[in-house]
Amino acid sequence: MFAALRQPLARASAAKPLARAFSAYTPAQNAVAPASPKLEYLLTETRGRVALVTLHRPKALNALCNGLFVELNQVLKEFDNNKDIGSIVITGSERAFAAGADIKEMKDRQFIENYSENFLGHWTQITTIRKPIIAAVNGFALGGGCELAMMCDIIYAGDKAVFGQPEIKLGTIPGAGGTQRLVKAVGKSKAMEMCLTGSVNLTAQEAEAAGLVSKVYPAEQVLDEAIKTASKIANLSVPIVQMVKDAINQSFEMPLQAGLTFERRLFHATFGTNDQKEGMSAFAEKRKPNFTNN
Repeated sequence: MFAALRQPLARASAAKPLARAFSAYTPAQNAVAPASPKLEYLLTETRGRVALVTLHRPKALNALCNGLFVELNQVLKEFDNNKDIGSIVITGSERAFAAGADIKEMKDRQFIENYSENFLGHWTQITTIRKPIIAAVNGFALGGGCELAMMCDIIYAGDKAVFGQPEIKLGTIPGAGGTQRLVKAVGKSKAMEMCLTGSVNLTAQEAEAAGLVSKVYPAEQVLDEAIKTASKIANLSVPIVQMVKDAINQSFEMPLQAGLTFERRLFHATFGTNDQKEGMSAFAEKRKPNFTNN
């Protein structure tokens, strides 16, 4: 959830100390000005049927503040409801996807206000988005940054990316999925080591080997590769893509037999769509399918 911003990163030999990182920011490739004057912390654009959302707090290494998540939830919901968008990519800068939560914003909060307001509860709204989301991660993905990436459906990492959960060094624990999603991705032992020490960070290559990351690319290529994959997904049948996402997400919530039944029912349901008829007919006729999303 949080990044220990005053401490050098362990096992990140390819990255510079955070103190220097604050002074060197490279905008995400082809980023544009906010689509709305109301957006203070994000840049948004579309590339075909892909929506690109860039975290944009350059002076704070994209530290995740409340305002950023309010905006993120807003734009993700808008893209989710936009029929011209089929998938979404979230990225940051070359230096940092997100170096953690904004510690200055939360350091003086008290238990009762956290509990009463369900503090950080709105962070998880990203998991209610039905269209697939790919995280294109460069640089630091620590604490909340790692948790945000894990809320996405696919993670692509630049070869200098670093993943970690250093909250324990700040006298607290991960609060947005770090102890829950991480163990499902990398296993109990590695998750325990990362969360209990706060100093064991995964390189992009280690994250891929552990199953946290799908693919690793050179830092300058990762965003383009994420958009390529997002474009492939966006041009498939939207309702069928949503069914696949639903089925996989349910596998984390259901026992195996219940999950298999849920999957089979969705499989049956696809035969009530025009896109199933078109997809199978196109295969039989050796042509490219023309999905109409119904």
